Amino acid sequence: MSSLSADILFRPFRVKSLHLKNRIVMAPMTRFFAPDGVPGAANAAYYRRRAEADVGLILSEGTVIDRPASRNDPGIPFFHGESALAGWKSVIDAVHDADGKMGPQIWHVGSVASPMTAWVPDAPVESPSGLVAPDKPRGQAMSEEAIADTVAAFARAAADAKRLGFDTLEIHGAHGYLIDEFFWSGTNKRTDRYGGATIKERSRFAAEVVAAIRAAVGADFPIILRVSQWKQQDYAARLAETPALMTDWLQPLVEAGVDVLHCSQRRFWEPEFPEQDGENGLNFAGWAKKLTGAATISVGSVGLSGDVIAAFSGEGSTPTGLERLIERMERDEFDLIAVGRALISDPQWARKIRTNDREHLKDFSASALAELV
Repeated sequence: MSSLSADILFRPFRVKSLHLKNRIVMAPMTRFFAPDGVPGAANAAYYRRRAEADVGLILSEGTVIDRPASRNDPGIPFFHGESALAGWKSVIDAVHDADGKMGPQIWHVGSVASPMTAWVPDAPVESPSGLVAPDKPRGQAMSEEAIADTVAAFARAAADAKRLGFDTLEIHGAHGYLIDEFFWSGTNKRTDRYGGATIKERSRFAAEVVAAIRAAVGADFPIILRVSQWKQQDYAARLAETPALMTDWLQPLVEAGVDVLHCSQRRFWEPEFPEQDGENGLNFAGWAKKLTGAATISVGSVGLSGDVIAAFSGEGSTPTGLERLIERMERDEFDLIAVGRALISDPQWARKIRTNDREHLKDFSASALAELV
């Protein structure tokens, strides 16, 4: 990989008030290092190191909204309450001091249990229909009052993000968590206005969340939404089997106020609809950009062998070339690329790519998940 070929990753990018020096995004990765839900000095230093080493945009680990059962592990940080918000203020100040840009990922886990611990929240687990997967009950179905309270909690978190000085925010609408449980027909069996036979109908809850956030942050503050076809409950799940269904799913969310769609794949180079454009066709982010006109972030096994699921089962990975990424960036398939595990184990990854220092790229070991490097 020549330094010239890597230059395409280091073009500036702008969406609304967010001005980025390059196209590299630190993907949001749950780290479980916030005792009592409060990020501390170690968390701030962790993010600052990435900002110092040329990451264009940092997206935080998932941070939960003010709902009683919004998290499924005691080490997941809150994005509400005086202490937690003070902690996040220290984080964004540290990132800005290093000339970085950052947004929190705001989140509700729905009925998904933690794969890491047997801990459960004090309050009842909630989801659209009391299901964690098709025909698999867990928790209780949300009332319309609970839904309204949840929408309001997302909006409060967004307003706090802007007030604290964050540059953007990301809504977690992927991987089988609460918002995604509304999208998925297997977990949304509601017969009211938040259910329905079509993906467009089941997108209503997410669209209300987005609209409430847009009202809370104003017109110029960028909103990112993370979406996925696959679920941790079912890696083969697909919400949209055709481009037309993908439009029905995503277009209402862009119309509600999403500026950037963060399109999660396990392997970014895989075509989303090969029957439409072949084995070298557009990936998920490419199709989302084509269909909606929104900016997109692609993600999935960037720079490393293996994928994220293998990492959580204890497997390591080694650095790989970026030729496929460069090729897709050169054809303007998507706008930004998110990097996960490579940045967990190596804060200097983006700088090494910029300077073509491939010799010193680090392997990823699952043991890196046990510390904040």
